[in-house]
Formats: sequence, structure tokens, C-alpha cells
Amino acid sequence: MINSVFNTQLPVAVGSDHAGYEYKALVIKMLADAGWQIADKGTHSQESCDYPDYAHAVATAVETGAAAFGILICGSGNGVAITANKHKGIRAALCWNEELARLARSHNDANVLCIPARFISTDTALAMVQDFFTTAFEGGRHQKRVDKI
Repeated sequence: MINSVFNTQLPVAVGSDHAGYEYKALVIKMLADAGWQIADKGTHSQESCDYPDYAHAVATAVETGAAAFGILICGSGNGVAITANKHKGIRAALCWNEELARLARSHNDANVLCIPARFISTDTALAMVQDFFTTAFEGGRHQKRVDKI
């Protein structure tokens, strides 16, 4: 198992709409190969669907403690981020490169990574996931800012 900053006894909640379906499959494979349990919240095909259904399912899993962290994927990443951030205690971060994924964790204590499938490569998406779940929150001056959220 890759050394994670999250509770490795809990599954990772992963969800996407139709635009993120292929990326979701790759993310799930990478995490499963690394030994993670996966809570696949859908969608389960490339048929057109509504991203809020899957964003709410992932956010609820993280919010209730049923999942260690969440990953959401849609075309732009915006819709799933907006939806997930409606949930108490969720800090969903839309990222499009590895540095932003690391900063979302280290500065914002993000617990849901949102990926824009139509705007980044699969290699970048997988690298972001890797960085997201291996980067610790720095706390310190960032903690007071997170507390204000």
C-alpha cells in the first residue's frame, strides 16, 4: 500500500458522471492495485447522467465517515465541486495539475479531489490522485483559515 495520510482502514469514495467514467475506471484500478478498498458511487456507464447524484453520494460518504476521502470526476470538475461543497465538513478542491492537488491538501485540508476529465490527461489525473492522498495538511497558519470555512 502507498503511504497515505488518510485512514487506510476506510474505503475511498469515487464517483463520476458520464464524462468522467473512463477516468474513474483508471483511478479505481490504480487505488485498488495499491491496496485501497473502493466505494464506487457510480456512474456505471457512459450514458448521459446528472453529476449531482454522484457528487452527493461521494460527499455523504466522506461527511459521515464512511470513506477516508473522495474523488469526483466530471467534464469540467466544477459541477461536482460545487455540489460536494454543499455538504458540511467537505472541502472539495477542483485541481488540474499535481501542484494544485498537493496545495489543496497541504494548505486547505481538502478531503475531496475534483478532476476535470475534459481538460487534463489521464496521466495527470492519476498523478494528482497519488499526490492528493500522500500529502499531509500542514496545519499551522493554514488551520485558522480552514477553521473559518
